Amino acid sequence: MRHTVSLPLIASVLSLLCAGAHADTGKLLLTGGVSTIEGAAGGGLTPWAVIGSNATADEIGGSAYLTHAGTTDYGLNVYGAAVGIHDRYELSIAQQDFNTRGTGTALGLPGLHLKQTIVGAKVRVLGDAVLDSDTLMPQVAVGVQYKTLGSTGLDATLGALGAKRHGVDVYVSATKLFLGQSLLVNATLRATKANQNGLLGYGATLGGNEDKYTLQPEFSVAYLLSKNVAIGAEYRFMRNKLEGAGRVAGLGNGLRSEDWKDIFIAWAPSKNLLLTLAYVDLGVIVPATTASRKQTGYYLSAQVAF
Repeated sequence: MRHTVSLPLIASVLSLLCAGAHADTGKLLLTGGVSTIEGAAGGGLTPWAVIGSNATADEIGGSAYLTHAGTTDYGLNVYGAAVGIHDRYELSIAQQDFNTRGTGTALGLPGLHLKQTIVGAKVRVLGDAVLDSDTLMPQVAVGVQYKTLGSTGLDATLGALGAKRHGVDVYVSATKLFLGQSLLVNATLRATKANQNGLLGYGATLGGNEDKYTLQPEFSVAYLLSKNVAIGAEYRFMRNKLEGAGRVAGLGNGLRSEDWKDIFIAWAPSKNLLLTLAYVDLGVIVPATTASRKQTGYYLSAQVAF
């Protein structure tokens, strides 16, 4: 998939959501989540069972967003859009642009950007986060994400490690909203082959490693300080299969990956605008070129929803 198609695709999604969105929607503030770095509605790092946009059960709505994250040695820009249909179905698209900075230079590839397109779909299969808020029933959704990593000078290296440039993630999310306690909790279980969320390809068969899916849990908690401000935290377990292939290639632990986590605050100054600021810790990313420095930093995101 060529990344030049991403902007027209997102423009088409925006046209669809603007045409289908109702002028006044009834979803409570912040209950649609924010846009994740992969496009699905949820927290910044992990999807929730909620359906993005402000649309309720008899409406069609949508959202669009821009995100920037900066860590010790890397930068990430993401933009995308999503459509929510009858508060049951969600379609999303996201474009990631990962700036490798000094790592690319160390690899002999100055200016290296890893660009990934993610097309996702999600369906709510059980429960309603708001209507069931006075029971123990969570809202449950099943999602799928098709990811394609653009071609770069890193292709030969990934190929030698047995990593592919495309993959499919499947996940199940359960989200429980306790309105009386102003608390939201979420648990997601993801089946994936992705290395560093796919930015370093999918799978790693060098050295006889099996090309199998692994299950990675993800957790979120959010507390509503007021009707339009929430604080929270996320923890996302990351697959670490690429390190073994790197050892076989003589890189030691130079391709090790670690879990991702963040602490965030989300503010909705209006019904259609949502701003998120977070402190992120992505562990080590290609520690062979970063002296094993932890990739900590900030995350900023702006979302408009209808």
